[in-house]
Amino acid sequence: MKEAILYERLKDNLVHCYLCSHQCKIAEGKFGFCGVRQNLKGRLYTHVYAKPIALNIDPIEKKPLYHFFPGSTSFSVATLGCNFQCRFCQNWDISQVRPRDGAHLKEEEALPEEIVKGALKYKCKSISYTYTEPTIFFEYAYDTAKLAKEKGLYNNFVTNGYMTKECLEMIKPYLDAANVDLKFFKDSSYKKICAGSLQPVLDSIKLMHELGIWVEVTTLVVPGENDSEEELSKIAEFVASIDKDMPWHVSRFHPDYQFTDRQPTSLETLKKAEALGKKAGLNYVYVGNVIGFGNDTYCPNCKKLLIKREVFSVLEYNIKDSRCVFCNTLIPGVF
Repeated sequence: MKEAILYERLKDNLVHCYLCSHQCKIAEGKFGFCGVRQNLKGRLYTHVYAKPIALNIDPIEKKPLYHFFPGSTSFSVATLGCNFQCRFCQNWDISQVRPRDGAHLKEEEALPEEIVKGALKYKCKSISYTYTEPTIFFEYAYDTAKLAKEKGLYNNFVTNGYMTKECLEMIKPYLDAANVDLKFFKDSSYKKICAGSLQPVLDSIKLMHELGIWVEVTTLVVPGENDSEEELSKIAEFVASIDKDMPWHVSRFHPDYQFTDRQPTSLETLKKAEALGKKAGLNYVYVGNVIGFGNDTYCPNCKKLLIKREVFSVLEYNIKDSRCVFCNTLIPGVF
């Protein structure tokens, strides 16, 4: 185990963790909400440092990040655990498993140096901290991201956005991009389905943008939960209020974990979400988890095709020096 960061010691061997927005106050011997950070004799420790549960090479489009080195590969890393309990989680078999509950951790370790070596060996452009929630393995992600920067690699988080201001300000020099899940625009839904709350996620998206981190937002459109025109409009309007060039991914839900009684999102609903995003003024709205529709990037000025995608592959690329090759319009992102 490694001593955690972003916490303070209190009286009577209590500790206050301020890594994420749960802001847990943890008694001696107990774990925080995430189930991976434990108070031992008045000090907070992480159980998952250098203990990845998943290591993969992914197309960056899988994150999904569409304006961050399109067509490149990213070295993906995750540990057990999460600070949400989303009932429709698609990675529940690793995110909802916690050392607190006696979960078995792999014997093998992969130190930050080894993650960076792996990314370089396989010629990845970036490292993605993904699959579960990078906030809860922050010490591991932070040390890895710092080394990655020294070696000319980029870093991105695929996150629920439930971290604190202190967390974001600390990682800012090393974090280049993030895809943030904005799951609902109702606090009651966050509480009921994810065991979280809305405002910290909104605050994180705003702060990331202010810090100069490239941000894309994803909403998994779940039938009967967040697929109303009113809620989708509010999400789109919020994203547009920060930056109309911030990409919004509306993704198709498929039954999983505790939501196996729901039907997949209809294409009609996803098209409605796309239209609402454009009505709100967003220049880039993408439809995810659907083959052959809604994945391409068009110039907002001349409307010509800039990037043609098929699933996670880039088939055509018409951006040069971050500009449209047809009309020279600057295309936002990291190219």
